[in-house]
Amino acid sequence: MSERRVTGLSTAVIADLVAELGPIWQARRDAELLDRPRRRAVGAGARYKLVFVDRLLATLVHLRHGVTHDVLACWFQVDRSTITRAVGEIRPLLADRGCRVEGGLRLRPLADVIAHLGATGQTALMDATEIRVRRPGAHRGGRSRSARAESTP
Repeated sequence: MSERRVTGLSTAVIADLVAELGPIWQARRDAELLDRPRRRAVGAGARYKLVFVDRLLATLVHLRHGVTHDVLACWFQVDRSTITRAVGEIRPLLADRGCRVEGGLRLRPLADVIAHLGATGQTALMDATEIRVRRPGAHRGGRSRSARAESTP
């Protein structure tokens, strides 16, 4: 799975991501567990079916190819909700990490990336794939007037 065609990254880069983001993910998970009162003994409860490395790989494949969560769930032999949760946990870690350019400069927000490209005269290819968004059905609560067609008088 860590082949470059699937994730877009070399095995060495994936290993670096695991070493860099793994402890951060674990610290966030531990803090999340400590924030609420314990209902079970330490170590009790369900185990993760998707370890951190698999969560990272599933997220990278999802971001690179736009593979649906259903397909990834079949691929990793877990439920779709597990993939959705995993992608939701890993995407913020990748976003906080930002991207590194020559000279070791790390760019985090998109505005910094665009400013850097403009200043250096470089060009970039950005993915503008449309993503399906679920919204409430017509005449149901939670659907704003602006979401409806503007043809109503």
